[in-house]
Amino acid sequence: MAKAAKTAQKKDPKAALESKNWTKVIRAVRSPKTGAYTFKEQIIYKDKVNDFLKAK
Repeated sequence: MAKAAKTAQKKDPKAALESKNWTKVIRAVRSPKTGAYTFKEQIIYKDKVNDFLKAK
């Protein structure tokens, strides 16, 4: 029987709770020059998602 890998480390519970408050947001942005779409992605606090999506 093989041994279990010991790469899993105990995570800090406070850090795990804090990471749930962050979100990765991806927005398609059209280039005025070529008309092609590019994607702007950012990891932001979950309360500021709407502000990110409304901004140009």
